[in-house]
Amino acid sequence: MVSARLRHWFEQLLHTHDTPQRTAAAYALGVLLGFSPLLGVHTILGLALAFMLGLNRVAVVLGVYSNLPWLVPAYYTVATIAGAALLGVDVQPRALEEAMRAVSSAPWSYVEFRDLAKTFAPLMRAYLLGSSIGAVVLAAIAYRVSLVMIVTHRQRQALRPSERPDL
Repeated sequence: MVSARLRHWFEQLLHTHDTPQRTAAAYALGVLLGFSPLLGVHTILGLALAFMLGLNRVAVVLGVYSNLPWLVPAYYTVATIAGAALLGVDVQPRALEEAMRAVSSAPWSYVEFRDLAKTFAPLMRAYLLGSSIGAVVLAAIAYRVSLVMIVTHRQRQALRPSERPDL
Protein backbone atom coordinates (compact mmCIF):
# COMPACT_ATOMS: atom_id res chain seq x y z
CA MET A 1 0.00 0.00 0.00
CA VAL A 2 2.72 2.46 1.01
CA SER A 3 4.89 1.41 -1.93
CA ALA A 4 2.08 2.04 -4.43
CA ARG A 5 1.28 5.41 -2.86
CA LEU A 6 4.96 6.40 -2.92
CA ARG A 7 5.31 5.29 -6.54
CA HIS A 8 2.22 7.31 -7.50
CA TRP A 9 3.59 10.37 -5.67
CA PHE A 10 6.93 10.08 -7.52
CA GLU A 11 5.17 9.66 -10.85
CA GLN A 12 3.12 12.80 -10.17
CA LEU A 13 6.19 14.74 -9.00
CA LEU A 14 8.38 13.72 -11.92
CA HIS A 15 5.54 13.77 -14.46
CA THR A 16 6.95 10.76 -16.31
CA HIS A 17 3.82 9.52 -18.10
CA ASP A 18 3.63 12.16 -20.82
CA THR A 19 3.15 11.61 -24.52
CA PRO A 20 6.34 11.11 -26.54
CA GLN A 21 5.95 14.61 -27.98
CA ARG A 22 5.72 16.26 -24.55
CA THR A 23 8.63 14.20 -23.20
CA ALA A 24 10.75 15.14 -26.21
CA ALA A 25 9.71 18.79 -25.76
CA ALA A 26 10.74 18.63 -22.10
CA TYR A 27 14.15 17.26 -23.07
CA ALA A 28 14.52 19.89 -25.80
CA LEU A 29 13.64 22.63 -23.31
CA GLY A 30 16.39 21.35 -21.05
CA VAL A 31 18.88 21.34 -23.93
CA LEU A 32 17.82 24.86 -24.87
CA LEU A 33 18.46 26.09 -21.34
CA GLY A 34 21.61 24.02 -20.86
CA PHE A 35 23.30 25.50 -23.93
CA SER A 36 21.89 29.01 -23.54
CA PRO A 37 23.95 31.92 -22.27
CA LEU A 38 22.23 31.55 -18.87
CA LEU A 39 25.06 29.66 -17.21
CA GLY A 40 24.53 29.23 -13.51
CA VAL A 41 20.74 29.48 -13.46
CA HIS A 42 19.86 26.85 -16.04
CA THR A 43 18.94 24.12 -13.54
CA ILE A 44 16.68 26.30 -11.41
CA LEU A 45 15.10 27.85 -14.49
CA GLY A 46 14.61 24.41 -16.08
CA LEU A 47 12.89 22.97 -13.02
CA ALA A 48 10.73 26.08 -12.58
CA LEU A 49 9.59 25.91 -16.22
CA ALA A 50 9.02 22.15 -15.98
CA PHE A 51 6.72 22.64 -12.99
CA MET A 52 4.94 25.64 -14.53
CA LEU A 53 4.38 23.85 -17.86
CA GLY A 54 3.66 20.45 -16.32
CA LEU A 55 6.54 18.80 -18.17
CA ASN A 56 8.57 15.72 -17.35
CA ARG A 57 11.08 16.98 -14.76
CA VAL A 58 13.56 14.18 -15.39
CA ALA A 59 13.65 14.90 -19.13
CA VAL A 60 14.20 18.62 -18.52
CA VAL A 61 17.06 18.00 -16.09
CA LEU A 62 18.65 15.45 -18.44
CA GLY A 63 18.47 18.05 -21.21
CA VAL A 64 19.96 20.77 -19.02
CA TYR A 65 22.87 18.52 -18.11
CA SER A 66 23.54 17.50 -21.71
CA ASN A 67 25.97 20.42 -21.68
CA LEU A 68 28.72 18.51 -19.91
CA PRO A 69 31.62 20.33 -18.20
CA TRP A 70 34.17 19.27 -20.79
CA LEU A 71 31.94 20.64 -23.57
CA VAL A 72 31.46 24.09 -22.01
CA PRO A 73 34.74 25.77 -23.07
CA ALA A 74 34.62 24.42 -26.63
CA TYR A 75 30.91 25.12 -27.15
CA TYR A 76 30.96 28.68 -25.81
CA THR A 77 34.19 29.49 -27.66
CA VAL A 78 32.75 28.32 -30.98
CA ALA A 79 29.40 29.98 -30.22
CA THR A 80 31.12 33.29 -29.39
CA ILE A 81 33.20 33.15 -32.56
CA ALA A 82 30.05 32.40 -34.61
CA GLY A 83 28.20 35.25 -32.89
CA ALA A 84 31.09 37.60 -33.61
CA ALA A 85 31.08 36.55 -37.27
CA LEU A 86 27.33 37.22 -37.51
CA LEU A 87 27.75 40.63 -35.84
CA GLY A 88 30.80 41.51 -37.89
CA VAL A 89 32.91 41.89 -34.75
CA ASP A 90 36.63 41.38 -35.25
CA VAL A 91 37.80 38.97 -32.56
CA GLN A 92 41.50 39.22 -31.91
CA PRO A 93 43.17 35.79 -31.79
CA ARG A 94 44.14 36.21 -28.16
CA ALA A 95 40.86 37.77 -26.95
CA LEU A 96 39.14 34.47 -26.18
CA GLU A 97 42.31 33.02 -24.69
CA GLU A 98 42.66 36.03 -22.38
CA ALA A 99 38.98 35.84 -21.45
CA MET A 100 39.23 32.16 -20.54
CA ARG A 101 42.37 32.80 -18.50
CA ALA A 102 40.64 35.67 -16.71
CA VAL A 103 37.70 33.46 -15.80
CA SER A 104 39.85 30.62 -14.49
CA SER A 105 42.04 32.89 -12.36
CA ALA A 106 39.39 35.29 -11.07
CA PRO A 107 39.03 35.35 -7.26
CA TRP A 108 35.54 36.83 -7.81
CA SER A 109 35.78 39.90 -5.60
CA TYR A 110 34.03 43.08 -6.78
CA VAL A 111 37.22 44.72 -8.09
CA GLU A 112 38.32 41.66 -10.04
CA PHE A 113 34.77 41.11 -11.32
CA ARG A 114 34.81 44.63 -12.75
CA ASP A 115 38.10 43.85 -14.52
CA LEU A 116 36.65 40.59 -15.80
CA ALA A 117 33.62 42.47 -17.15
CA LYS A 118 35.96 44.83 -19.02
CA THR A 119 37.74 41.83 -20.54
CA PHE A 120 34.46 40.32 -21.71
CA ALA A 121 32.65 43.50 -22.79
CA PRO A 122 33.72 43.38 -26.45
CA LEU A 123 32.61 39.75 -26.71
CA MET A 124 29.39 39.89 -24.69
CA ARG A 125 26.98 40.51 -27.57
CA ALA A 126 28.75 37.87 -29.67
CA TYR A 127 28.53 35.40 -26.76
CA LEU A 128 24.83 36.09 -26.21
CA LEU A 129 23.92 35.82 -29.89
CA GLY A 130 26.09 32.82 -30.73
CA SER A 131 25.13 30.73 -27.71
CA SER A 132 21.43 31.59 -28.11
CA ILE A 133 21.39 30.52 -31.75
CA GLY A 134 23.40 27.40 -30.90
CA ALA A 135 20.98 26.55 -28.09
CA VAL A 136 17.95 26.83 -30.41
CA VAL A 137 19.60 24.66 -33.07
CA LEU A 138 20.66 22.02 -30.54
CA ALA A 139 17.20 22.02 -28.93
CA ALA A 140 15.56 21.44 -32.32
CA ILE A 141 17.93 18.54 -33.00
CA ALA A 142 17.37 17.17 -29.47
CA TYR A 143 13.60 17.25 -29.98
CA ARG A 144 13.73 15.28 -33.22
CA VAL A 145 16.26 12.71 -32.00
CA SER A 146 14.62 12.16 -28.62
CA LEU A 147 11.15 11.87 -30.16
CA VAL A 148 12.34 9.10 -32.49
CA MET A 149 14.10 7.33 -29.60
CA ILE A 150 11.09 7.57 -27.27
CA VAL A 151 8.60 6.37 -29.90
CA THR A 152 10.89 3.50 -30.90
CA HIS A 153 11.41 2.49 -27.27
CA ARG A 154 7.69 2.53 -26.51
CA GLN A 155 6.92 0.50 -29.64
CA ARG A 156 9.46 -2.12 -28.62
CA GLN A 157 8.04 -2.24 -25.11
CA ALA A 158 4.56 -2.77 -26.51
CA LEU A 159 5.78 -5.75 -28.55
CA ARG A 160 7.44 -7.59 -25.64
CA PRO A 161 5.16 -10.54 -24.88
CA SER A 162 6.84 -11.43 -21.56
CA GLU A 163 5.79 -8.10 -20.03
CA ARG A 164 2.18 -8.21 -21.18
CA PRO A 165 -0.19 -9.12 -18.33
CA ASP A 166 -2.64 -11.01 -20.56
CA LEU A 167 -0.12 -13.69 -21.61
